Amino acid sequence: KGCPTGEIVEREHAHTHGIRHRTAHLWLVRKKDGAIQLLLQKRAAHKESYPGCYDISSAGHIPAGVDYKPSAIRELKEELGIDADESDLIYCGDRDIVKDECFGGKPFHDRQHSRVFFMWLDLPENGFSVDKNEVESVCWMDFEQCCLGVKNNLFPNCIAQEELQMLKDALENS
Repeated sequence: KGCPTGEIVEREHAHTHGIRHRTAHLWLVRKKDGAIQLLLQKRAAHKESYPGCYDISSAGHIPAGVDYKPSAIRELKEELGIDADESDLIYCGDRDIVKDECFGGKPFHDRQHSRVFFMWLDLPENGFSVDKNEVESVCWMDFEQCCLGVKNNLFPNCIAQEELQMLKDALENS
């Protein structure tokens, strides 16, 4: 349920053995021409999981002893070069992820408890300083277009419809 156990598990070990771990997901959103847009990151082609796929604006595993919000802020800085305060983050909800896949010929068992946030930020795509080890590029996409694209698999992505619904609900209630 997202409560630390006191046990420290390396990322690769967690994914090899299907050990439950915590992650923080942060969606960057803006209003443009009357529509809500989401910033999507395109994962670097050499990433172990979902290479070259469009993904959440910023996300990552939470180190031992760190809470969700500080981890989300750290990932945002590392992946996109953006400084933010915890007070900028708006809570969307928690979700549990269970996936069993294979990447690079190795089993990948994902067991995440993710806390999902969004943050308003209107910045042009070239205003982000992407970590090329993590992110190939970023792009803004209309929220409805993203939902349709994910639902109908119109572009390579690893975005969950459930999470887009959480985001939609949170935006409507904010």
